[in-house]
Amino acid sequence: MVHNPHVEKHFTAPESVKDIVIGMSDGLTVPFALAAGLSGAVESSGIIVTAGLAEVAAGAIAMGLGGYLAARTDAEHYALEKAREERETDELPEVEAEEVAEIFRGYGLAEDLVWPVVNSIRADKKQFVDFMMRFELGLEEPDPLRARNSAFTIAASYVAGGMVPLAPYYFMSSVESALIASVVVTLIALGIFGYVKGKFTTPHPGRSAWQTVIVGTLAATAAFVIAKAIG
Repeated sequence: MVHNPHVEKHFTAPESVKDIVIGMSDGLTVPFALAAGLSGAVESSGIIVTAGLAEVAAGAIAMGLGGYLAARTDAEHYALEKAREERETDELPEVEAEEVAEIFRGYGLAEDLVWPVVNSIRADKKQFVDFMMRFELGLEEPDPLRARNSAFTIAASYVAGGMVPLAPYYFMSSVESALIASVVVTLIALGIFGYVKGKFTTPHPGRSAWQTVIVGTLAATAAFVIAKAIG
């Protein structure tokens, strides 16, 4: 009897998707709210486009820098904790070994098997430290290019998202018509984005789609109403 090999399918790029979600969700929502708000206060598509582009540029830089600094902080935290573990391995080897033994006991490993496994791991200092970093502290070694890639991904996603609600104002001189078109294309984009995001991150992509649409709608409506009231 022929058995087909079991192939596990797991999503393996959570960090990149998280960056895209952060950049795209804000890129779609913030310029959308800004354009809607300005549409309630001004009657020039040119002003809205100019303000929108300025916001997209500033937002992309700010969010990209935020992503870079966050990733750098994670890398520095990992390096600090690893240096501490390496020092404790040299100064308190038996204490560290007991901590690893406790990890295996927590998984239900029989006592007569615990120490042979611990001694096997601690025979290699690098392996010993890596094991403690992952299973004692719950830390994974970050990609050295993570900070740069995160900054670029978030910024690019923000720009891509921000261009969607602003696009109608490029081609329509009537602010009212451009606003209606912007609402339509942005809500469609939010729905598609929310669904795709849900496919990667939740078992309910449909729910993710309508939740994303609702958030964008509320933000734009609030901005429009406030601008209209002030104007």
